[in-house]
Amino acid sequence: MANPMTSMFSLEGQTALVTGGTRGIGQAAAVALAECGADIILIQRDNTQDATLKLIEATGRKATVYTADLSSQKDVAALTPSILKDGHKINILVNCAGIQRRHPSAQFPDSDWNEVIQVNLNTVFALCRDIGAHMLTLDPSPTTGRRGSIINFASLLTFQGGINVPAYAASKGAVAQLTKALSNEWTSKGVTVNAIAPGYIATDMNTALLADEARLKSITERIPAGRWGTAEDFKGSVVYLASKASAYVSGHVLVIDGGWMGR
Repeated sequence: MANPMTSMFSLEGQTALVTGGTRGIGQAAAVALAECGADIILIQRDNTQDATLKLIEATGRKATVYTADLSSQKDVAALTPSILKDGHKINILVNCAGIQRRHPSAQFPDSDWNEVIQVNLNTVFALCRDIGAHMLTLDPSPTTGRRGSIINFASLLTFQGGINVPAYAASKGAVAQLTKALSNEWTSKGVTVNAIAPGYIATDMNTALLADEARLKSITERIPAGRWGTAEDFKGSVVYLASKASAYVSGHVLVIDGGWMGR
């Protein structure tokens, strides 16, 4: 007999679309969803990286790769129609792809500002809108009780301003508000919308901070957990927000930061 608590986290029969899944947190999220029974659609810039696909297939689940440049409005607009034309039903959307550009605000170039806003906000909205519209047409899932679950990735800079990263802070602040706005419209219709806000995580995006010994020391000393996070620290939270276990959770920004925001 199946354990009723274990079954709350089952994603059997579900399909999840994940952006930013080639490495780091996105890769951990995609693998975690597969480990709980979901098939995965990966959105990648190209087909040269197949590590995540192989990890998913090793779980026994199906992995499909679609290519798109998430900084291109044209590519993003064509993405959902292409996926749906192939017959996929998407129950879970994880918007994890993001980019960072660092300059003093007084010298921040328009080109970098526009690129960050396009990838981190405009693309997130477009995929939420297009995949969300599809989810609203689905029958409620027997495993999750929902038509769909959307999980966006915010940041500590959803709440704080940061230094030399005005575009990133603006985009991630907007992701939280977008998450709440969509939740207000869609939760009653069976689609929950939440966000995860990572703290300081040892990923490629934070290479510059990790290489700055003084800032690394000051940041680490403030984290109650006493360490930077890793991609593996996000597997449980992604599965939770995608599964039946979070059926009454929507419009929430879940901070995973080792206690930083509570300091």
